[in-house]
Amino acid sequence: MIPYFIQGAGYGFVGAAEPGPFQAYIISQALKLGWRRTVSAALAPLISDAPIILLVFFVLSQVPPSMQRLLHVASGLFLALLAWRAWSSWRQRRPEVPSTTASSNRTLLNAAIMNLISPGPYIYWSLIAGPSLVASWRSAPMSAVGFLVGFYGALVGTLAAIIITFGTAQAFGPRLTRALVGFSIVAMVCLALYQLWLGIGRTLLDLPA
Repeated sequence: MIPYFIQGAGYGFVGAAEPGPFQAYIISQALKLGWRRTVSAALAPLISDAPIILLVFFVLSQVPPSMQRLLHVASGLFLALLAWRAWSSWRQRRPEVPSTTASSNRTLLNAAIMNLISPGPYIYWSLIAGPSLVASWRSAPMSAVGFLVGFYGALVGTLAAIIITFGTAQAFGPRLTRALVGFSIVAMVCLALYQLWLGIGRTLLDLPA
C-alpha cells in the first residue's frame, strides 16, 4: 500500500503544480479575497473529480477528440467569464471582499465548476493517473485506497499552499495586490483564448478545404 501511496502523492503534486485554467482561477481569487476566503477552493477536486473518474473509467476508456474539444471550449468560455468579472472589479478599484461566509461557498462552487469543465482532469485521469489507479486496484483494493489518499492529500495540500502564498500578497499593500490581480486577469484571458483555440481553431484547421 505504501508504494502506491507515494506514487499517488507524486501524481497529486504534479497535477496541482501544473499551470492551467483551474490554477489561474484560484490564484486570482486568492489575490482578490485573501487566502482565508479562498483556501476552501483547494477542496474543489474532491467534489468534481468523482464524476470525472467514473466517466473516464466506465464511459470513456479514452477521451475522444470530440469530447476533448468540447471541454476546451467550455473551459475557455467559463474562464473568460471569470476574467471579465475580475476585470470589472479591478477597473472600478473595489476589491471583491465579501464579509459573509457565502463568499467561501461561492468560491468553492466556482472552483469545482472550473475543474469539472476543464479538459485537464479528464486527460490526466485517462492517460496518466488512471492506469496507475487501475494497477493498484488489481494489486489490492487497499492499494487503490492508498493511491487515492496519497493523490488527494498531495493535491489538496499543494493547492492550499499556492492559495496561501498568493493570498498573503495582500499584506504587502493594495498596489502590489492590484498589480498581481491585473496580471492574473491577463493570464486568465490568455488561457481562455488558448482553450478556445484548442477547441475551435484546431477543429477549423482539420476541416477539409
